[in-house]
Amino acid sequence: MSHTTKGYLLAFAGVVIFGLTLPFTRIAVAELPPVFVGLGRAIFAAVIAGFMLLVTRSPRPVRRDLLKLLLAGFGIVIGFPLFSAIAMQTAPASHGGVVLGILPLATAAAAIVFAGENPSLKFWAWAIAGSVAVVVFALLNAGGGELYGADLWLLASIIAAAVGYAISGDLTRRLGGWQVISWCLLVMVPIIIIPVMFSLPEVNWNASSSAWLAFAYVAVFSQFLGFFFWNNGMALAGVAKAGQVQLLQIFVTLAGSWALLGETVTAVTFGFALIVALCVWMGRKA
Repeated sequence: MSHTTKGYLLAFAGVVIFGLTLPFTRIAVAELPPVFVGLGRAIFAAVIAGFMLLVTRSPRPVRRDLLKLLLAGFGIVIGFPLFSAIAMQTAPASHGGVVLGILPLATAAAAIVFAGENPSLKFWAWAIAGSVAVVVFALLNAGGGELYGADLWLLASIIAAAVGYAISGDLTRRLGGWQVISWCLLVMVPIIIIPVMFSLPEVNWNASSSAWLAFAYVAVFSQFLGFFFWNNGMALAGVAKAGQVQLLQIFVTLAGSWALLGETVTAVTFGFALIVALCVWMGRKA
């Protein structure tokens, strides 16, 4: 198996984990403060990360990596989780699928700036085609493409995640996938601990078990374990190429909604999924 193919498979495993993030976030913020959900989840993940780094005696990052870890951490530990949690207070999770349609393209652009990659024109053509297909599907699935005030927060989350992914993928080549997300979490703790503490009086500690289970998922899986696969996938296949696998994330989300919530998945969904899968495959060949 080639490094590129292995990278795609690892990236897809990460996408499967990330695919339930927006629905679970929406469940959590229905009863818990968005700051607590968006940033508090990183505190819980950081405890696990610190324990793993301690047990494995992983070497500390060198000084030249600290700025990159801070930038990546701001994107994937603060920016995307917080901005998307705020957005999910007012926008449906299905509407958040628009994020999934634009993020892979933004990640490819960030790969040029932060990871030194230079995708071909053919790759860009297939990447744009795949992004357009996902955005069209997301808008149709949302019932006509209505706009929400939360769209500005969704746009901010796109930029934050794209930068964080590109830097993480580049750092993984030297530090390792799970080590990168672990160090990102730890360097962000001093920054996020204060707003999380201020959000504690607003926390409904008697919230339903579904809200706390949703919070547990975004803390353990979305904020930590998913990056084990995702970072290594980007390191092996390249940030831009692996990023295109995330075009499939909206379909993973819908499949999870069908399996867990009994929501309907139509033939149109499968049709768009095949179109997007073709674009991802052709982008890989490009």
